[in-house]
Amino acid sequence: MFVLLTLLWLAGDPQVVQGSRPPSPPPRPPATRPQPARPQPPPDTYFVNTLTAADIQNKQAVLDTSLGTIVFDLLADAAPNHVAHFIARAREGAYNGTIFHRVIANGIIQGGDPLSKDPALSARYGTGGMRELRFEANGEKMTRGAVAAVLAPNLPDSGGSQFFIAIAGQPALDGQYTIFARVAEGLNVAQKISQADADATIPKERVVIRTVTIREKPAPAPEPFVTETVEELSHYRAVLETSLGSITFQFFPEKAPNHVRNFLRLASVGFYDGTAFHRVVKGFVIQGGFLPTRSEPLDITQDRYVRTLQPEFNDTPHDKGTVSMAHGDNPASADTSFFIVTARTTALDGKYTAFGRVVDGMDVVEKLEAVPVNGETPVTRAEVKKVTLVRQP
Repeated sequence: MFVLLTLLWLAGDPQVVQGSRPPSPPPRPPATRPQPARPQPPPDTYFVNTLTAADIQNKQAVLDTSLGTIVFDLLADAAPNHVAHFIARAREGAYNGTIFHRVIANGIIQGGDPLSKDPALSARYGTGGMRELRFEANGEKMTRGAVAAVLAPNLPDSGGSQFFIAIAGQPALDGQYTIFARVAEGLNVAQKISQADADATIPKERVVIRTVTIREKPAPAPEPFVTETVEELSHYRAVLETSLGSITFQFFPEKAPNHVRNFLRLASVGFYDGTAFHRVVKGFVIQGGFLPTRSEPLDITQDRYVRTLQPEFNDTPHDKGTVSMAHGDNPASADTSFFIVTARTTALDGKYTAFGRVVDGMDVVEKLEAVPVNGETPVTRAEVKKVTLVRQP
């Protein structure tokens, strides 16, 4: 019997022999309090620039919108990471089909949200494309035409694809947003967008950014009518196409060279197109060229050329047909507004700068002088549709 039991144990029989002691259970692991898993840190979603300095310097962005073209000068020295991000997203087509989803009339316009491509997501417009850029402080000011990254409230490192354009200066925002571009062309288009019919600040119709194209910044165009001699200036004529017919001006650069250059420069960039003769005083003058009469807002270039002039009073008499520059109480306050004398007026001599005369279309001047007025304001708008410069041989 003893031999049999020994053989069974050596054979490793898993059955317990009756009368033998059962094997001890395996030891229990020590009791421990369960610990929650430590959460993993969120992935870093900030943009990493892979472009070289040469890739972002001297670049422009051309925004083709449903209301016209806007061109940005990209400020690589002021905000290199923001500029690289904008270029990268534009080349990906990220802005194509987005809209300007927020407007404040003559204040700002905001766009670039990738969610705005989908009209079904309108309730979320303004929340997309954020938290991709850290704040880049710079010395740029929030003046007219500044372009800056949109931020979430109280989160300076929350910039991304969304941007806004300052239609008017916003000095209270200086230093709070990263300005990475300035409007070089098309600020009048941006202003028109800001004036879109809106519910509160939400445009009723979609103003679409069709495409954004990156290009090299062209060399700046030389300022017109700076280098011409008095003799060369004397060959120019200005043809004013008005709602009642055409009027042609001849100029007197030998008498008032700076006033002649000023008028020609403004005319060459279309400043006077869409202005009006806003003041008619029979037997005295008809006056036009006043900035508030423009039917369209100024573009950047037009705005740049609006300057006050020092008087150039001269011995040209203010006879019928004389073209002279208007000014306020300060003789050095003339800028864009001119008048055509409709009768000899000695009281104007030596007090206003005569710089030209009407050589064709005096009959049109007389028609304008005869329009019905309310006080001195024409009842019906007397528009200058276009001013064309012609160089005589």
